[in-house]
Amino acid sequence: MARDDLALYIADLPGFAKSLRGQLSEAGALPSHQAFLGLVAKAAGYRNFQALKADLGAEAPKGSDRVARALRVFDGAGRMTRWPSQTAVQALCMWVVWHRLPAQVEMTEPEINGYLRDAQDFGDHVILRRSLIDHGLVSRHRDGTHYRRIEQAPPEEARALLRAVMKRG
Repeated sequence: MARDDLALYIADLPGFAKSLRGQLSEAGALPSHQAFLGLVAKAAGYRNFQALKADLGAEAPKGSDRVARALRVFDGAGRMTRWPSQTAVQALCMWVVWHRLPAQVEMTEPEINGYLRDAQDFGDHVILRRSLIDHGLVSRHRDGTHYRRIEQAPPEEARALLRAVMKRG
């Protein structure tokens, strides 16, 4: 049986843990793998594991492994939790960051840095700024004092990722 990677965002971790602990104590003995997956799904608020898998699997379009990998980088609030290792996934993730920037507004370096700090949770807004420029999503003055989002239509993969990230929030 193929193993599917599923990302699960838990908004209320203490409530999740309390629910799971209660279900485990009711079960008595250590449950089987499938039964444990069902307990995790119920603790997360789903009917069963199949309902959880169907709900989470609907976020990424079929056949787009890169979108699925990029989606794992974002939390429920649409913030990047880590920097992806693959360049193609990095490029895809930059469209979500690009989307968070104001359109047709010239920003100073401190202003764009504020947006980029809000867009990530791994403590490196500078890599986002550099990557946005490298991928042609943001322009900057030669002296680095002003930045502007470059208006363009995102490719289909980026639109699919944007829909999935926005659906979570």
